[in-house]
Amino acid sequence: MNIERLQLTNYRNYESLTLDFSPKINVFIGENAQGKTNVMESIYVLAMAKSHRTANDKELIRWEADYGKIEGVVQKRYGSLPIELMVSKKGKKGKINHLEQTRLSNYIGQMNVVMFAPEDLNVVKGSPQIRRRFIDMEIGQISPVYLHDLLTFQKILKQRNHLLKSNQGRASLQNDVMFDVYTEQYIQAAIKIIRKRFEFMELLQEWAEPIHSGISQGKEKLVIKYRPVSGISPNWSVDEMATFLEQKLSEIKQREIERGVTLIGPHRDDLQLFVNDYDVQTYGSQGQQRTTALSLKLAEIELIKQETKEAPILLLDDVLSELDDYRQSHLLNTIQGEVQTFVTTTSVDGIHHETIENAKMFHVKQGTIEG
Repeated sequence: MNIERLQLTNYRNYESLTLDFSPKINVFIGENAQGKTNVMESIYVLAMAKSHRTANDKELIRWEADYGKIEGVVQKRYGSLPIELMVSKKGKKGKINHLEQTRLSNYIGQMNVVMFAPEDLNVVKGSPQIRRRFIDMEIGQISPVYLHDLLTFQKILKQRNHLLKSNQGRASLQNDVMFDVYTEQYIQAAIKIIRKRFEFMELLQEWAEPIHSGISQGKEKLVIKYRPVSGISPNWSVDEMATFLEQKLSEIKQREIERGVTLIGPHRDDLQLFVNDYDVQTYGSQGQQRTTALSLKLAEIELIKQETKEAPILLLDDVLSELDDYRQSHLLNTIQGEVQTFVTTTSVDGIHHETIENAKMFHVKQGTIEG
């Protein structure tokens, strides 16, 4: 899979921009704050219908414009596919092959991307919220059903939390029957998310372990574990999970009323990463954390390739300078000729690799791009 052409209208600092890309490596060179990352972000937004940099969609629209638009022509194994995402103050609309989609969950997955930026180190050393977002975004690309189930779960969670909040501090709930209905719906929705996350982590482990071993020259073993705060086991049946969750929620009901919030479920779960049996988030060196982040990203590429039968597009936003020569070479050797890649950097000096030397170069200066 590769993106042949990108057109931006009123996106960030670009009033109008059209770029044609190489199916292999595309490098954007320029000083900071010139517009390199905006191009990279636009490709990500076109694929995922959301930014990796901001939760506020209005920031994507050019100053004083009413809307922003990203259009792309994606080359897939069965032919060329035009896709389009329009962002306005009213929300977002996606088009596939010029046909507007009723739901964004139908739109996502037409173009698969893997983003690797300096902030992705936070997947390893940051908060559980960042890791949950990582899990949800990656599963969502290969499973539109998961996105639908996640939205359903979030809606039920919001309703349940609202009822708890309105009864906060009371000895008992005013509307116990409604709460029981929400709890039953919540359990069913939560189990769908938990089971899919367990399944995804197993696949990610299969790919990440040998990749990490290769980067560390056989010195390190990476183990990835999904940790539900409830204590659910991946080996249980749906009925066993439901019975367990029901019991757990019953036990903590009074605590939830006191706190006014749902205390266990997928919205509280985490991902644990171990290198040689040590928690790399807490005890890993910076080098080990970087290797783990790189292993996860390279495993994502292989996993998406396996599930969709097409290689995703790789976005390397200012990340090569963050890696030492060995990890840099390992990354570039892995993607060589296999994956369409976009790189942003302030300079290619010091990156001595034929992959970069044969790349299509774009020079970015004050919002103009020459290439």
